[in-house]
Amino acid sequence: MSDTAAYIQALEVSNPLLEPVIRSAIQALDLPPGSHGLDAGCGIGRQALLLAEAVGPAGHVTGLDISPALLQHAKGIVQMAGLLHQISFQAGDVRRLPFGDGTLDWAWSSCCVGYSAALPPVPTLQELARVVRSGGTVAILVWSSENLLPGYPLLEARLKATTPGLAPFVAGSQPESHCLRALGWFRAAGLEACAARTFVGGAHAPLRSELRQALIALLEMRWPNAEAELTAEDRSAYRRLCRPASPDFILDQRDYYAFFTCSMFWGQVAVAPLAIANQVGL
Repeated sequence: MSDTAAYIQALEVSNPLLEPVIRSAIQALDLPPGSHGLDAGCGIGRQALLLAEAVGPAGHVTGLDISPALLQHAKGIVQMAGLLHQISFQAGDVRRLPFGDGTLDWAWSSCCVGYSAALPPVPTLQELARVVRSGGTVAILVWSSENLLPGYPLLEARLKATTPGLAPFVAGSQPESHCLRALGWFRAAGLEACAARTFVGGAHAPLRSELRQALIALLEMRWPNAEAELTAEDRSAYRRLCRPASPDFILDQRDYYAFFTCSMFWGQVAVAPLAIANQVGL
């Protein structure tokens, strides 16, 4: 299996765990019914479905991604859902959006802005804001925390302190580059009425099969290649607790409980002076 195919599979398997949290975040935005918007860095298209649900049958969602493989998978999902009339996809770069100024009502991006040195957050947000009309909304969602190893807080703290555990933040980076400082990114990009909210997801034993598989995928995605940075003792504990074949696999604990959070940041595109004058009849 190729790396891309494995990544797509991991996203699909983990979706039952993540989808309720993402749906709650999208609902909190209260997107206008019938509005047209952008899912920037749309990945496999699962969030485009939720965005389309939020804006209703008169609305439209354009999913944009740089990966042809992800877009092909996303189109298949939307076709199976019978929503090709409401959701379209386009190949493109979030840094150079193929849309005119102010042509959309809103822009959404999840686990994309600020996740790579190639996507500096402020310029990327400015580009998202460019294609959204005055008064429209720009929103991003980021992974903000997790507690997946109940009863082993020291081991989990050490895993979180590894390079993959800190990602996308890099040791030595400026504090302002951390995703939880995103309100500053929005203000620097010229957005107004900036706000933030955190959404919680979780699961507990007994685990349904789909949630068990989702948690396995999450454990594999959250700390990839972290073992090299652990002590021998922690490495042994990690393998014992986090590998499904282990007799001590953490998900098999009868009192297992885990939770995670995603944080949403959003703001409004500034209303141009002329638009304000028209609104008040000047």
